[in-house]
Amino acid sequence: MKGWQEDEIKNKDLMAPCGLYCGTCGVYIATRDKNEKFRAALGNLYGTPPEETACLGCMQADPAKRLYAYCQSCRIRDCVRSKGHYSCHQCEEWPCDMIRDFPIATGLNVMKKAIPEWRRCVAAHGDEKGSEAWARSECERYHCSACGAPLFRGAQRCRSCKRSVADELDGTL
Repeated sequence: MKGWQEDEIKNKDLMAPCGLYCGTCGVYIATRDKNEKFRAALGNLYGTPPEETACLGCMQADPAKRLYAYCQSCRIRDCVRSKGHYSCHQCEEWPCDMIRDFPIATGLNVMKKAIPEWRRCVAAHGDEKGSEAWARSECERYHCSACGAPLFRGAQRCRSCKRSVADELDGTL
């Protein structure tokens, strides 16, 4: 699939517990692709220096190689780990107050779609294959419907054809 390798789709480090799949995160993509210009732009957007705007997935084992500052202090990530889960899709309390009160509307919209989809994939294929199917579906979703170029979560416009994509993906930021 254009934009992602099979080993990324199978990588549980990228399977964010909240459903905000790290493989489609701009910070991860900029880190993976060593795209310093993109990292700098994301750093400006998020208020972090470019050298700190890097991540290899929020579910890395401790100590993490590269974990973005916001992910380091994520209450959802800590909660999932404290319960012995690796994702909210395994939790009977979902959606909890941490999800309902998530401060970024576009992120909340993604979570509300992603976790039920993850649960469906796991029910159909079992945990490992189902989680991979879910990750694949997230990657497939992040492509421009006009030109097919890969996108990142939160993209407002396709970098290839310049078409507005926000409304068909996650909404405006």
